[in-house]
Amino acid sequence: MPMMIRYILTSVLCIGLLSGCFLKPHRIDVQQGNYLDQATVHKLKPGMTRSQVRFLLGTPLITDPFHPERWDYMFIDRKAGKLKEERRLTLYFDGDKLARATSDFPAESTSDANKSAASAR
Repeated sequence: MPMMIRYILTSVLCIGLLSGCFLKPHRIDVQQGNYLDQATVHKLKPGMTRSQVRFLLGTPLITDPFHPERWDYMFIDRKAGKLKEERRLTLYFDGDKLARATSDFPAESTSDANKSAASAR
């Protein structure tokens, strides 16, 4: 009888180890942060107030208590555990006014700038 139990336990252990080689865990899609698109980021203009920026982009993901003049926006999109998209935007304020912004978005081309200026007229 003990030999039979040992055989069953060994078989179960081998099956369990082999099944771990073929099965993969399900990885969910994860989106974190504020969704940032290029058109919205290009609407930022120096001199905008903090409330105008918050209305346009939403609440910043990171506000540093030691650097209150800096807001950081991030958007991270992972599909099945792999990084699909990552966007970063850092805003610097002088008092209540937007002083400058740095991002990983491509610069607006001159033809796009001319189109947006023409449509504002």
